[in-house]
Parts: sequence; structure tokens; C-alpha cells
Amino acid sequence: MNNLRNSVRLLGHIGQNPDVKELKGGKKMAKFSLATSETYRNAEGEKITDTQWHNLVVWGKQADVVAKYLKKGSEISVEGKLSTRNYTDKEGNKRYSTEIIVNELLMIGGKKD
Repeated sequence: MNNLRNSVRLLGHIGQNPDVKELKGGKKMAKFSLATSETYRNAEGEKITDTQWHNLVVWGKQADVVAKYLKKGSEISVEGKLSTRNYTDKEGNKRYSTEIIVNELLMIGGKKD
């Protein structure tokens, strides 16, 4: 049950090409956004699509896979955990960012050209 305490599963499309960086010590990191959409009908019977955007972070060998195979529009499924961090912006304001640290990634549609 410990694995259920901070667990997120999402299926969606990548919003922009992943930003892959190599850090000190050779460790790689990829950051990108994922759009998930839900469609429903409102009280008037109109079809409504609600899209949510999620910030994803992928580390290590998975970052290499992301760099090689994933592009804007790729459909993927991920499992990971929520991570919130804070920072101070250029104007001195404290900001918060919530990301999903990906543990598992599954490519749904194959490589995009």
C-alpha cells in the first residue's frame, strides 16, 4: 500500500518536444508537458472538452528514450509521483511548481517523424 500514497497515472499527448539536458556527472533529464482531455455533455447537451496540462520530468535512461522517440503530439502513458518545489522568480516573488516524476513510460503510438 505504500506505493499508493503518492501515485499518478496519466494517458495523453505531449504538448511540445521534450527538453533534454545532460547534468553534471553525465545524468540526463527530460522535461515536457502532457495534455490529458476529458469530454462530457453539459446540462444543455453541448459536448465539452476539458484539457489539463501536466509537467513531467524523466531521468536517466528513460530520458534517452524520450529524446530519441518522443515528439510533440506523441501519445504516451506514464506512471509516477507528484513533486512540488518552490523557487524565487526574478522579481523576488516566491513561486511553486508541481511536476510528475515519471517512473514508468509507455509509448502508445510509436515513433513520430
